[in-house]
Amino acid sequence: MSTHTLRLSCLLCLLLPLAVACGKKEAAPEPLRPVLTQVLGTVSDADSAIYSGEIRSRFETSLGFRVAGKISARLVNTGALVKAGEVLARLDPADLALSAASANAQLELADADLRRYRELKGKNFVSQSALDAKETAYKAAKAQADLAKNQSAYTELRADKDGVVQSISAEIGQVVAAGQAVMSVARTDTLEVAVAIPEARVSDVRLRQAAEISLWSDEQVRYPGSVREVSQTADPVTRTYAARVTIVNPDARVLLGMTANVKFQRAGADQSGKAKLSVPLTAIFQQQGQPALWLVAADQTISLRRVEVAAFGDSHAVLASGVSAGERVVIAGVHKLTAGEKIRAVDALPTNAP
Repeated sequence: MSTHTLRLSCLLCLLLPLAVACGKKEAAPEPLRPVLTQVLGTVSDADSAIYSGEIRSRFETSLGFRVAGKISARLVNTGALVKAGEVLARLDPADLALSAASANAQLELADADLRRYRELKGKNFVSQSALDAKETAYKAAKAQADLAKNQSAYTELRADKDGVVQSISAEIGQVVAAGQAVMSVARTDTLEVAVAIPEARVSDVRLRQAAEISLWSDEQVRYPGSVREVSQTADPVTRTYAARVTIVNPDARVLLGMTANVKFQRAGADQSGKAKLSVPLTAIFQQQGQPALWLVAADQTISLRRVEVAAFGDSHAVLASGVSAGERVVIAGVHKLTAGEKIRAVDALPTNAP
């Protein structure tokens, strides 16, 4: 092999690794693990109780005719808005008209007898007791005629207040007794939420206690409320206590029969007056048998810190010490983390967000 060829081979051996190195691409760093986090704030759902209920009216009146008869007309349907004094249904007036005519005839007869006996008494042809009997008979006939006249007006069923027809329990052609419920009308100016309180929580609900009301149909809206009534006896079937929460200043979006959530605030601060903090139970990490939280620093690095838990709830833990409001903690996947690891913090939606 010539000297020139040898030199060329050596040069190629030196340049080949350099060319290979220049052709390599630098490996991309692994993406940061997304982790669900939450900024600590004051207690919300941990110190509150939320119950589902139904929008009802404080005054739900069952209406019925004051006399018996056959229904000849029904002028409204379920869900109709009615005004005070509006005619809702009518009875067949034929029988009551006959009763009124009979009572008027008896009144005329009693009136004629009374006038005749007064003339006879003026001539001393009858005794005073006989005249008194005729006067009493006249008064009875007059009362019976007035009653028959009133009953003629009772053939029309009228609304006593503005409201909504909730239900109808009788139809045209049906014979109803006096006082039998024909339909139910609920006032729309006294709306409230009917809820059932478990017996373990009934002691937390007090009269005139403040509440927050939200609608399932529009969760963006909140209404203030106040507890108006709490039953003192439990339902024999569900073993819950019925409560009514008045809605303060409801608007047109609140309709009878809607489903609503009622949120009662229980305890907002500890004995020192300092606002308490809470985290989901999934955020608690056990370190040597002690509760701890993974805290997220500004550079997304996590570290473990021991905390003291004041109370455990159904879904949240109320913290006594160890962290401060405004610090960010990990609330899911706490057993898969390592101290000093960098993560990509993902904000969790608050449980009481609209």
